[in-house]
Amino acid sequence: MRWKLVLYGALLAALAIGLKLVEYKFMIRDHAVEVYGGIVAALFTALGVVAGRKLTKKKEVVVEKTVIVPAVVPTVVATDEQLTKLGISKREYQILQLMAEGLSNQEIADRTYVSLSTVKTHVSNLLLKLDARRRTQAVIKAKELNLLS
Repeated sequence: MRWKLVLYGALLAALAIGLKLVEYKFMIRDHAVEVYGGIVAALFTALGVVAGRKLTKKKEVVVEKTVIVPAVVPTVVATDEQLTKLGISKREYQILQLMAEGLSNQEIADRTYVSLSTVKTHVSNLLLKLDARRRTQAVIKAKELNLLS
């Protein structure tokens, strides 16, 4: 008895689905222009949204600006007495000040209008006189001795 109920239920469901399909076919046939027009409108709307997003996307703009930063020139703190006591000449003291600014040997040579080898000689003399192994140590020692501010 149960299988008859299930069979009748399945048959009625299949019949209802069949009727809906036939109704759908007639609706499409009667209103084909409206259905196809709606599909085309939906496609163009989606295409417009995608194109609009791509065209209005903000582009990254890189701006290069040249900023001139004034160099901090250490003020002369050392007295002639201190320099002669350490055996540092005026030119060596000038080189020491430029070393404190962080300039390379070539940059120091360009600023002081002397050759690169002369700058190297002055730097090595400063390292000996200040008992330092590196330029940074020489600058730190000069600041400790109040030769630089």
